[in-house]
Amino acid sequence: MTQALTSKKIVILEEESVTFPQGFKAGGLHCGIKRKRLDLGYIVSEKPAVAAGVYTTNIFQAAPLLVTQESIAKENKIQAIIVNSGNANACTGEQGLKDAYEMQKGFAAELGVQEHLVAVTSTGVIGELLPMDKVNSGIKQILDKENENELFFKQAILTTDTCIKQIAVQLQIDGKTISIGGAAKGSGMIHPNMATMLGFVTTDANIAHEDLLFALKDVTNQTFNMITVDGDTSTNDMVLVMANGLAENNPLTKDHPDWEVFKEGLKIVCESLAKKIARDGEGATKLVEVQVNGAFNTAEASAVGKSIISSNLVKTAIYGTDPNWGRIVTAAGYSGVPLEPNKLKVSIGTYTVFENGLPSSFVEEDVKQYLEQENVKIYIDLNQGDSSATAWGCDLTYDYVKINASYRT
Repeated sequence: MTQALTSKKIVILEEESVTFPQGFKAGGLHCGIKRKRLDLGYIVSEKPAVAAGVYTTNIFQAAPLLVTQESIAKENKIQAIIVNSGNANACTGEQGLKDAYEMQKGFAAELGVQEHLVAVTSTGVIGELLPMDKVNSGIKQILDKENENELFFKQAILTTDTCIKQIAVQLQIDGKTISIGGAAKGSGMIHPNMATMLGFVTTDANIAHEDLLFALKDVTNQTFNMITVDGDTSTNDMVLVMANGLAENNPLTKDHPDWEVFKEGLKIVCESLAKKIARDGEGATKLVEVQVNGAFNTAEASAVGKSIISSNLVKTAIYGTDPNWGRIVTAAGYSGVPLEPNKLKVSIGTYTVFENGLPSSFVEEDVKQYLEQENVKIYIDLNQGDSSATAWGCDLTYDYVKINASYRT
């Protein structure tokens, strides 16, 4: 078990996930949406959990998102999530909505809970109806003991992903040990303001819906909304958090003395999952991090970071190990943020390549060698204020085109 102490109150557990907090189980199986791989998964809490979610900003929201938002709105709680991959159930009209409700009803019946306590999520090909005979058959079997396995869940949510994405943390709050676990999928159609990604976070913390939602939105803006792979925002993206309160801490609120500890733990989980999604971008060979400092405010720092990390010219230059600082400067310049060109400083790794409106002297071969690393960092200093932000993305490769040219086949 990999552990890293980040503070006196937070421990990172890289090999744990959504069943690490008390009272959660997960599993999955192959029901036949995909040819061979697992394609139907679940998370269940032993008691109804306070729930919060954030969702795609795409106008075309898929049927499962509508059902899930409606369910959480009823009493701000859910007890289970049923998720399929291979088919997004998006742009499927009235029938798609009926199918999402049918998934919800079927899984609720297997669990013996009220229908609104089941959230529904889907990911995969857009515009095709779900094979409900296969889905319903899978739901009837999914709670069988042989299908209860957290790894099965993490595998069942994947589409073009090349690896599972997981993490957990432990916190000390009110003298109680609180856990937060997370799993996610995402590889393509990734862009700020939610992407083709599903994020699932569980915790045994005792926290009210309003405070959980506040924390999730704030953390999402610093993590999931700061990644990009290809500039596309999908129809199905969401992050759901379930908090079942089994740790029995005093209720967490913004006034609790350990509120910032909880938020930091949630941020660690979400940031780790976000970075893993960015690194697993379709065809990617590198994780790219852009740190922007010296902005007037965080919003402007974020805008500059997103602009650079979203630039296809920057991404292809990094793939080709080309220290083409001009593309970075250009992307900062069209970010919409008022910049002072003569104050801008750009560094690739430890190498300053642009400063005071002019190219800096650097050894190109040294920077090219740095760009061959799997983790590339670009530092931007606007020298205009005290605010900062970080964005994450990946390089753009030939394989991205190959993967997406034949996605449906």
